[in-house]
Amino acid sequence: MTAYIIRRILWFIPTLLAVSIVSFAIIQLPPGDYLTVLEAQMGAEGDYSPEVVERLRERFGFDQPFIVQYGKWMWAMLAHGDLGYSFEWRMPVSSLIGQYMVLTVAVTVTTLVATWIIAIPIGIYSAVRPYSAFDYIATILGFIGKATPNFLLALILMWLAFSYWGVDVSGLFSPEYANAPWSWAKVGDLITHMWLPIIVLGTSGAASLIRQMRANVLDELQKPYVEAARAQGLPEWRVVLRYPVRVALNPFLSTIGTTLPELFSGAVTTAIVLNLPMAGPMLLRALISQDMYLAGSYIFLLSVFTLIGTLISDILLTLVDPRIQFDEA
Repeated sequence: MTAYIIRRILWFIPTLLAVSIVSFAIIQLPPGDYLTVLEAQMGAEGDYSPEVVERLRERFGFDQPFIVQYGKWMWAMLAHGDLGYSFEWRMPVSSLIGQYMVLTVAVTVTTLVATWIIAIPIGIYSAVRPYSAFDYIATILGFIGKATPNFLLALILMWLAFSYWGVDVSGLFSPEYANAPWSWAKVGDLITHMWLPIIVLGTSGAASLIRQMRANVLDELQKPYVEAARAQGLPEWRVVLRYPVRVALNPFLSTIGTTLPELFSGAVTTAIVLNLPMAGPMLLRALISQDMYLAGSYIFLLSVFTLIGTLISDILLTLVDPRIQFDEA
């Protein structure tokens, strides 16, 4: 297993190089650049003459070939940890991503943990007691949660909170803490505002997880090794948790490679509806305005998280299920 992990880490280098080229090229696929968008927005008012735009394009290096722009961006990243400059936000990309990433991680990681804590036990119990009243109720609620779009659920909850309690639940902070420096009071205010994003973002995921967990455990309970464990006189709860549940967790562990980048990208539509200062809307804004360094750096970071998540998945799978072995030859 150690040799496998080392080989995977070594493969990160050429993979990341290829990913960085693709990430930087994606934002340049549409015609024009940030100055083109800016010129279209402001040119009608005479704020930018063609001469001024050309001087700015030369200053920022937009007139240089793709390989030159990519080389400067990559060298600055490797040598100085500089991801470039966001023209839209007028600040370094690293500072901007770090600012939005903290809140994105806080919301999405909490949502993921809450979803797993709630959905996995419900899925297990539904499999152990199939076709019971609890199983039918969980199935109905799961279908409703899966069928309801996140943005619609967000609008409904916002309307209920404002209509019946007179509370505006959008955003992650109260007005007095929105631009205040971090403190324990601001952290407490953040916690009190996180319940709505957790419910909205976690409902669909929990519904899917319940159905998948139920199906996996129910399938494992029918296999001979479970009957053999019962024949040894082991308690039923120990038989279920020690064998079928461990095997049923494999599909979820294998999806960490895709789950980890989703944590950092955030749900764009839900974040816009709830006015959440998360990274998803920031990426969307960067793509629309062709803010090349911000969009390219963010896409690159998502790819890095995908690689890291895939490695974590492989390691956890070998720990949870000893039947999975990797060839170290």
